[in-house]
Formats: sequence, C-alpha cells, structure tokens
Amino acid sequence: MFTINVTKECGCFKKSAYENNKTFESKDDALLQAKLMESHMNQKFCQKHLFYTEDKGDEIIIHVEEKPKEENAGGCCGGGHCS
Repeated sequence: MFTINVTKECGCFKKSAYENNKTFESKDDALLQAKLMESHMNQKFCQKHLFYTEDKGDEIIIHVEEKPKEENAGGCCGGGHCS
C-alpha cells in the first residue's frame, strides 16, 4: 500500500474534498494523485501556502509551507524609482 500524507491540513485543505492519508494499491496511482493534488492546491487554494510533493518510498508526502512574503509588494518593480 502507498499513502499520500499532507503534512499540514490548512483551512483550504479542510474545506476541500481531498482526504489526508489516502492509500493506493499502486505507487504510480499514488504519485499521479499527489501531483494532481499539488497542482490543484497551488493554483486554486488561497495562495497563503506552497505545496510540493516528495516521494519517500511507500509514502508520498505533500509538504505545506508558508508562501514567502514578496519584498516588492504594492506593484513596485524594485527599480528604485517608485519611492
């Protein structure tokens, strides 16, 4: 059996139809599902977190990390002429 484990169930994950610790008979099926989940969560969730997949053998881990704050917030291009 192969398991997809999401390291942190954020609010968006809890509201979604996804299930943590879901098991699969095939590693290929587990990896495919994890990659689909990763892509969907990175595109459709609230953008506060970044999601990435790691293959640990019989466990596929989807890591959840805080999205780094952008230094150039507010539409500034960082060229030094906006201030």
